[in-house]
Amino acid sequence: MSNRDLLIEIGLEEMPARFVTDAMNQLSDKVTNWLLEHNISFEQVERFSSPRRLAVLVHDVAEKQKDVELEAKGPAKKVALDQDGNWSKAAMGFTRGQGATVEDIFFKEINGIEYAHINKFIKGKDTKEILNELEEVITHLSFPKNMRWGNQELRYVRPIKWIVSLFGDEIIPISITHVTASNKTWGHRFLGHEVEIASPRDYEKLLMSQYVIADYLERKEAITNQIKILEEDNNWEIPIDEDLLEEVTNLVEYPTAFYGKFEEEFLNVPEEALITSMREHQRYFPVKDKNGALLPFFVAVRNGDHKHLETVAKGNEKVLRARLSDADFFYKEDQKLKIDDLIQKLDKIIYHEEIGSIGDKVRRIQQITRHLSGLLGLDSETKEKAIRAAGICKFDLVTNMVYEFPELQGVMGERYARLSGEDEAIAVAINEHYMPRHADDVSPSSTIGALISIADKLDTIVGCFSIGIIPTGSQDPYALRRMASGVVQILLDKDWNFSLEELFDYVLGLFVEANIAKLEKQEIKKELVQFFKLRIKHELNNRNIRYDIIDAVLGTNVGNVGLIIRKAEMLEKNKDHHDFKTTIESLGRVLNIAKKGEDAEINPSLFESDEEKHLFEKFTEVKPKVIESLKTHDVVEAFRFLASLRELIDQYFEHTMVMAEDEEVRKNRLAQMVQLSKLIYLIGDMNSIIVK
Repeated sequence: MSNRDLLIEIGLEEMPARFVTDAMNQLSDKVTNWLLEHNISFEQVERFSSPRRLAVLVHDVAEKQKDVELEAKGPAKKVALDQDGNWSKAAMGFTRGQGATVEDIFFKEINGIEYAHINKFIKGKDTKEILNELEEVITHLSFPKNMRWGNQELRYVRPIKWIVSLFGDEIIPISITHVTASNKTWGHRFLGHEVEIASPRDYEKLLMSQYVIADYLERKEAITNQIKILEEDNNWEIPIDEDLLEEVTNLVEYPTAFYGKFEEEFLNVPEEALITSMREHQRYFPVKDKNGALLPFFVAVRNGDHKHLETVAKGNEKVLRARLSDADFFYKEDQKLKIDDLIQKLDKIIYHEEIGSIGDKVRRIQQITRHLSGLLGLDSETKEKAIRAAGICKFDLVTNMVYEFPELQGVMGERYARLSGEDEAIAVAINEHYMPRHADDVSPSSTIGALISIADKLDTIVGCFSIGIIPTGSQDPYALRRMASGVVQILLDKDWNFSLEELFDYVLGLFVEANIAKLEKQEIKKELVQFFKLRIKHELNNRNIRYDIIDAVLGTNVGNVGLIIRKAEMLEKNKDHHDFKTTIESLGRVLNIAKKGEDAEINPSLFESDEEKHLFEKFTEVKPKVIESLKTHDVVEAFRFLASLRELIDQYFEHTMVMAEDEEVRKNRLAQMVQLSKLIYLIGDMNSIIVK
């Protein structure tokens, strides 16, 4: 029996561009999984999309499901048979549910227990008989936002206008929101018309004749190639922002790139504002010369052919001119303002009703920056600049330009600070304190920028935690996870010797003193430590550190983030060394017994064996060396000193009964284990490491 091709297309009103690619992939994956789950074989799956359609074409779909033979497992033998050897109700119920009788039961041993089984044969159905179930696949696509229309109950990304469902040349009976499937699709909204699809494999070619490039990647490549031609013809450089390219690809069905121009006088406006206006508001690509200087041109992509492109370009130029005129006006007006006047306006803007104004936030950032500057031991001049930068880091939020273009916060702050005569380091820090802005961004390059960035992010995170705003699941409306990852990234890049727990204590103190914190300080701190541990865990996973070693280094306080990473990498590197197993086992044995003791001073006069004495002497010798090595981040040397205790630890346990009958001796021996465990925990929780 020959196979047939399967085509499913959902025709919609224009979808938001950012939803299209994911929806296309969802439809393809769900149809693929449905075929696999129903034992229907096929060859290849192609996926298509445009602003008005989602489609999937499956090649060589089998006409019939595969027949299935399987063993159905039932109750254990002792349950299936009663004391007299008769079939129980459980056995009869099991067979009835499988469409069999108790005579079909046989027993099979699994993990030493016999279970009742039935050989079950399921004959495959004809594929076309069950393809209408794909209706549920279509209606269960998920989108970030849905809508309802008319009196329909279905919530979907946009109203469904038509459905194509073909199995070979046969229409699959599907109906959704009173739209019944057919073999007819629509071409481009203005250049195409309704067409009939004779065969699923004609789909892509037929749509092309109707000015629709259905293949997302082909459409994307067409845009890229057209932009490159404009580059070559005009000796330009047209930087292609991938996010913008993705969006434009999903805004058009038949792309045609063209260029327009704007008045050179607008080049006096900061380049960032011009590019933002073009890219974010108009979906235009900026144009530069070979030296990287912005030119008074732009490139746009039309959803249509080449006809009347000059008219289209003029219309786009008119729209952009209005945008750039606004930007020019805002820029000139902002330069009349004074930074100190703008700072006062921040007190009138509520940051969060329970936390206070942006002015309050800036003052806390300034306090945190002052504290961090002291921890780093900055010279007085740098510290003074850092405090000044922290105090004005948000002033541009009340400028006209940032109000119109929020994406330019920090960027305009740097520009205006420079124009106002602020020190260059201060101006740069105002922009850098927002970095890293996203997962692929770099951290601040300057010391001052990095300090204020940490201060700002910690203030936001700790403030939110203080009033009970803690990310759960996928919910993170304040992007606290991204901020925490930014703090971790900066601390790693700068290799600063800050203890996270100490930073939490200081910042938390500010919120407690201001009576903002709703929860107990220690409870908030515990949540913060756990939250940051998850961010560090993510970083360690990216560095291919084994999960048990991650658990080991994160099993205690976080402390210095860079040191955590070094310890994990050292343990990962040494995990296969021949001495590693015995060392970890010995150190782990100490940790286990230490849990029974209390943190107390060791009294050498209570030692009863040479092993106790020798271990104590070695511990006394090694402890300062381990601590000093960790201070200089020499984790290899620290672990080497710790490992030098192994032989004496083994001898100690071989000849010493820790839980002695004499209470004083027992407590002293446990105290010795506790003190030793505290030193071991400086490297990590060795009991978390799996050794073979």
